[in-house]
Amino acid sequence: MGFTASGPSGPPFAMPDSALADLLTERLTAVYGSAADPVRAASMRAYMKDVAPFLGIATPRRRALSRTVLRDTGRPGEQDCVALALRCWALPEREYHYFAVDYLRRHVQRLSSDFLPVARHLIATVSWWDTVDALAAHVVGGLVAADPGLRTAMDRWIEDGDLWIARTALLHQLRYGPDTDTDRLFAYCLRRSGDTGFFIRKAIGWCLREYAKTDPRAVREFVAARREDLAPLSAREALKNIGA
Repeated sequence: MGFTASGPSGPPFAMPDSALADLLTERLTAVYGSAADPVRAASMRAYMKDVAPFLGIATPRRRALSRTVLRDTGRPGEQDCVALALRCWALPEREYHYFAVDYLRRHVQRLSSDFLPVARHLIATVSWWDTVDALAAHVVGGLVAADPGLRTAMDRWIEDGDLWIARTALLHQLRYGPDTDTDRLFAYCLRRSGDTGFFIRKAIGWCLREYAKTDPRAVREFVAARREDLAPLSAREALKNIGA
């Protein structure tokens, strides 16, 4: 199933029809809305640097409410996943975005390579680490693992001027372990090593630190050889659990 992008001035995707997404969205807004806590919402919004308004639902409570929303619903198709994600992202409060991310993670095996442009839209819209990192490691990473042909898309993403798209390219192999494409991992880290922004420098260190669980020697040698290229933050994070 393909998804067609529209022009840059309009929404990037037509909202697909989906009875399941309609049902879930109706339930979601009712169940989450009834649990809103304006006082907690203000502190959550401040903690997340005002990226979006919040309903004020703490994570354990939100997950319990999500189980209520999902009760007795069937398995989605890809169009259902697209429809739900876009519907949730069109809602202002951040907890709705979290619901969509959790849903996509749960059903990532239902998604084809055609979902990648939708994932990119989600990453690039209302962007912050709380949604981007989960989409990177669990959704984009799952898509690329299922279709290695998407690695070329990651090669483009690492060059992107949007730091969140580039961060996703760095982090998409985070859960690959021994299946990590180490040539790409190290090349991506070097490609963005000159970035001065915290979120890219941190991502470089994080993806290296995670791969060090699989091959600490390779990471240690890479950092030693490229110490002058890597920001101190990146090197420190990479070696955090394995030493210099």
